[in-house]
Amino acid sequence: MKDRYNILFVCTGNSARSIMAEAVANRLGGERMRAFSAGSHPQGHVHRGALQVLDAAGLATSGLRSKSWEEFAAADAPVMDLVITVCDRAAAEACPHWPGHPVTAHWSIPDPAAVEGSPEQVERAFSLALQMLHQRISLLLSLRPGDWDRLAIESLAAMETNA
Repeated sequence: MKDRYNILFVCTGNSARSIMAEAVANRLGGERMRAFSAGSHPQGHVHRGALQVLDAAGLATSGLRSKSWEEFAAADAPVMDLVITVCDRAAAEACPHWPGHPVTAHWSIPDPAAVEGSPEQVERAFSLALQMLHQRISLLLSLRPGDWDRLAIESLAAMETNA
């Protein structure tokens, strides 16, 4: 059993959900987990709403950046143990070949960056996405890495949704 596991959170733009997941997993995972994020079509910037909700939650934002999933498919990239898509569009796309053949799963998290409305409604959407990610990552960390298979991870998401 390894001391530290690498996890990659993927969404299309890598500007909000996957970035927030990276920040949450790095905080909650401590020495057990090292989290990264990437996008199939990265926006090139982190969404201001994501940065605001992370700051409000006391989560570190330094070093967060929007990047392509190609960085993590390269031969010299860190080998991932787990890759989780957090948006439905990215889950439907043909993913790169990930070195090391990591376990993959999908968590459908509504896109807070797509919410239109008052500043309060947009802020609430980002807060809800962050809460969902926090809860799912907490549940993931309750599993032993040997139990990280598609069924277990997707079951956690289903249990959280039905709770």
